[in-house]
Amino acid sequence: MLIVGLTGNVAAGKSAVAELWREAGVPVVSADRLARTAVEPGTEALARIEELFGPGVIQPDGALDRGAVRRIVFRDEDALRHLEAIVHPEVRRLRDEWTRRRREEGAGMVVWEIPLLFETGIEDEVDVVVVVDAPAGVRKRRVVETRGIGDEEAVAIMESQMAADEKRRRADVVVEN
Repeated sequence: MLIVGLTGNVAAGKSAVAELWREAGVPVVSADRLARTAVEPGTEALARIEELFGPGVIQPDGALDRGAVRRIVFRDEDALRHLEAIVHPEVRRLRDEWTRRRREEGAGMVVWEIPLLFETGIEDEVDVVVVVDAPAGVRKRRVVETRGIGDEEAVAIMESQMAADEKRRRADVVVEN
């Protein structure tokens, strides 16, 4: 089974490219969606995040307050590393389980949509790396418009990621968006 690693920085258009594969009948798994599943109310990961950052990161309904967490981790590298140490292993477990099921179903190809493919060191686990990229100004505008955050927070998110040029250099295929 061919495994395609689809990556790129925030608001580059990864999800749009992933949707094209879905429409063509290719199974796609989103690391972002798996990360949301990993921290649903009642999960061990959510309890560990609350223990790490305090009750201020939990909404009244028991769900993770992503905005509160984002404000903490994108300004504190140690906090980000601690969060990733909680979430990434669970995302990996969920992704591997999903991939195993697709293999059992006889899928010839799957796509792993993983924004942090290089940062998490798993590019060697895929057969082909596709990087989606867009100019920084376009990505910043998209982040502000789609997430309802300010310019400063958008820049903090963008600066926390690997440089787009480095991702392009390490890609097998680059999609300009």
